[in-house]
Amino acid sequence: MASAPASDVALPRARRWGLVSARPAIAGALATAYLSLVVLIPIAAVLAESMTDGWAGFWKAISAPQAIAAVKFTVIVSAIVVAINVVTGTLIAWVLVRDDFPGKRTVNALIDLPFALPTIVAGLTLLALYGPKGPAPVDIGFTKVGVAAALLFVTLPFVVRSVQPVLMELDREMEEAAQSLGAGGFRVFRSIILPTLLPAIASGAGLGFARALGEFGSVVLISGNIPFKTEVASVFLFGQIESNNTRGAAAVSVVLLVLSFVLLLAVSWVGTRAERHAR
Repeated sequence: MASAPASDVALPRARRWGLVSARPAIAGALATAYLSLVVLIPIAAVLAESMTDGWAGFWKAISAPQAIAAVKFTVIVSAIVVAINVVTGTLIAWVLVRDDFPGKRTVNALIDLPFALPTIVAGLTLLALYGPKGPAPVDIGFTKVGVAAALLFVTLPFVVRSVQPVLMELDREMEEAAQSLGAGGFRVFRSIILPTLLPAIASGAGLGFARALGEFGSVVLISGNIPFKTEVASVFLFGQIESNNTRGAAAVSVVLLVLSFVLLLAVSWVGTRAERHAR
């Protein structure tokens, strides 16, 4: 039986290799197009809207006393919430990975509840429980503590779910070797475990902070929206849009966008340095 000419065999092979090499380019183009439609174009529209009145109008919007108070309060309470979540979230992840106890699966599932539950339901629940007419002996409705409690609820999973898989894959032989050499539990955690967990902790903290900056549903009820006291940036923006001041709302949105972007860059830098140090 006569064999096919070499040119007839090489042509399909060349076409096949050409298709394979073109797949990454096609995938990259599709990803870029989708990212542009969903993220880049809306952000560009917000930037254009914020600059409609030029730099003077932009500065007037972001330097308004109420806008400054709302952004300042949001940043401060978000930082406090993230600091709490870094500690408690790491501890919860540690318990879920290293300990066994009755109801562990239930607790593990409840961690993801803020992702599945509409955030306004969380705010309503907190207000009904800890509000002026709630059954709890404390009243945190329409207070800064209430805003912090709502943000704690919606941002807790970020640190837990970032740290948990790293703990699961952590090599415990190094811990056992350090303990056999006389190192205490705290020193083992500080010298061996923490450097490995630091990138994950930083990632979860950054995502939680960015979420807290833009959170609306869980705080819109429990905060009371009191200007200069409990009004967060997202509720302030909503009020500006309701007042038909879309340009001012867009300007303050750009400030929050820049803060989130700078924070994520800082988190990426911390994670990179921690990985290099671990090597």
